[in-house]
Amino acid sequence: MAIMDFIRKQFIDIIQWTEDDDGTLAWRFPMRDMEIQNGASLTVRESQLAVFVNEGKVADVLGPGIHQLTTQTLPVLTYLKNWDKLFESPFKSDVYFFSTRQQLDQKWGTPQPITIRDKDFGAVRLRAFGNYSYRIADPTLFHTEISGTRDVYTVGDLDGQLRGMILQHISNAIAASGIAFLDLAANQMAFAKALTTELAPAFSAVGLKVEAMTVQNVSLPEELQKIMDQKIGMGMVGNDMGKFMQYQTGQAIPEMAKGAASGGGGSGLAGDAMGLGAGMAMGQVLAQTMQSGLQGAGAAAAAQTASAIKPEEVMATLEKLGELKAKGILTQDEFDAKKTELLKKLV
Repeated sequence: MAIMDFIRKQFIDIIQWTEDDDGTLAWRFPMRDMEIQNGASLTVRESQLAVFVNEGKVADVLGPGIHQLTTQTLPVLTYLKNWDKLFESPFKSDVYFFSTRQQLDQKWGTPQPITIRDKDFGAVRLRAFGNYSYRIADPTLFHTEISGTRDVYTVGDLDGQLRGMILQHISNAIAASGIAFLDLAANQMAFAKALTTELAPAFSAVGLKVEAMTVQNVSLPEELQKIMDQKIGMGMVGNDMGKFMQYQTGQAIPEMAKGAASGGGGSGLAGDAMGLGAGMAMGQVLAQTMQSGLQGAGAAAAAQTASAIKPEEVMATLEKLGELKAKGILTQDEFDAKKTELLKKLV
């Protein structure tokens, strides 16, 4: 009786994988020098695939269901081992299970800014991050290219390789998307779709399929962010240059107030006044530059706004300038020059 028990233990008659833990991609059924009983039962659950490997060569792939292991259900293995149709002896073979479930909420991102070449701005530095999901689509390819003969292969083992793969394709994805660099942050879904398309062949080459890709954030360089802020400001005032100048002046007033409060005395106020004058001059240069890009109707409206100066507005400005002269902030020559300039606008 003891001899029969010993012999029975040497053969496996039930093969299955219950997937006790999340994140396992491939798992080898433990044989421990045992053989598979001819006619044994193989249970492959939904979201699983089983692969038989004979002496390092992939043989049969079985999908979900309960399979009785015979020469009929294992045709490739039968061929490799030169079995005849009446073969009924126990046999040896490695059995690997692969999870075909979606591996959700996988993170990707740029640890350091990456350099992207843009047609408008040249080489710029970009940071982005998001998440994605994937699944095993071809277990044979995944076994030969990635997991190999390891007993267990997990999502964590693959994470670094997939992150690197994504970073390598970001530049091509931006170029393929056709999205202007300044508009990337506002078109994250289109960027994610382009990135998915670029990654598909690389993932497929190792037996994987990208199921979803999201871009959660795109960080632009500071200088380009300032340009975007100006673009948003123009949109807020309907591309009206006169209103845009008022918008810029309104944005500068709080900074001028901070300077007056922290600087103390007349020198701080004078510095703020000079800064405001310089800011107005720069604003005029910017307005002229941006004016050339607007449509003819917008340019005409802006010119009309600039010329429609009311006398009471000029008088109010002169009074303010007079107060600055009285406090010693403006010299008489500066006051006279500004007065002449303002009066000319009334002619």
